[in-house]
Amino acid sequence: MSNVFEFVAASREKSGTSSARAVRRQGNVPGIIYGGSTAPALIALNHNDVLKHLENEAVYSHVLELSIDGKTEKAVLKDLQRHPAKPLVLHMDFMRINENETLKMHVPLHFINEADAVGVKKGGVATHARVEVEVSCLPAALPEYLQVDLGSLDVGESVHLSEIPLPEGVEIVELAQQGEGHDLAVASIIASRVSKGDEEDDAEEESTTAE
Repeated sequence: MSNVFEFVAASREKSGTSSARAVRRQGNVPGIIYGGSTAPALIALNHNDVLKHLENEAVYSHVLELSIDGKTEKAVLKDLQRHPAKPLVLHMDFMRINENETLKMHVPLHFINEADAVGVKKGGVATHARVEVEVSCLPAALPEYLQVDLGSLDVGESVHLSEIPLPEGVEIVELAQQGEGHDLAVASIIASRVSKGDEEDDAEEESTTAE
């Protein structure tokens, strides 16, 4: 089985909509790699291989090996265009990385202990305001995901960006912004329409009425 973090591509010369369509008709995905001191290069990747790779969430926030005509470059996936109605990848953008230069990437948030959260046990409902967050770090420190623990959250409480544990050398871009209002909530426990407390009150009322 091929390395899920290795994409194999072939270079292509022509750009434009008609050229991209021709690439897709051949069962491939048109793409581009840019960044660094090298000029941008047009590439084509096998569509079926791409779909298999994209099944792994880590591909979106991992340093990848992009083999173009047998020459391998380190890159990250910066943009992905999908067909709105069909399981088709229309275009891919890769950015070359320098191991000594800071990069910015969106990484997914993994929420844990949601079912056991204090507020959920009281009948509240967990909501996610964000499912990913942009981080800044060196390529070697790029996390696959960030973990958010909801276990201690009560009804009406939230977890904010500043409360997310970060690996060494990793910063959340939003928190580096100037001014107030950047420490955004990523998850909250809200009261459900009928909480356990309401159910208990209703039960007491029914019991009193019956007496």
